[in-house]
Amino acid sequence: MPPEPEHKTIRARELRQAPTPAEAILWGYLRSRQLKDAKFRRQMAVGPYFADFACPEFRCIIEIDGASHEVKELYDKKREEFLEMDGWTVIRFTEAQVHGDLEGMLEAVGVALDDRRRPPHPTLSHHRNGGEE
Repeated sequence: MPPEPEHKTIRARELRQAPTPAEAILWGYLRSRQLKDAKFRRQMAVGPYFADFACPEFRCIIEIDGASHEVKELYDKKREEFLEMDGWTVIRFTEAQVHGDLEGMLEAVGVALDDRRRPPHPTLSHHRNGGEE
């Protein structure tokens, strides 16, 4: 992977140093491969955007929407479309969900990681191997 431009590295560092309370809580459950042995990174640059939490291995992004999300809906939609076109699964939660249903959120993320981890359908791999298993 090519090195990130310096301004992106600086911005990512700034974002990591000032997490929202909800991001800080969620990070406590995602760090150090605590969830499904998936390595998440905070405020990772993905194209022109920064993901709140990203797991490059499974191409899974978790976004926490705060109060400003309502005024940024169009921007967030465009951003999500870009990320999904680039092969990422984007899971969105609200700050209220972090504070009120953290267990349910973590379960949903675990299911999404399991879905990304599944091997290709056997029929597809059969064709890829020239018909021989």
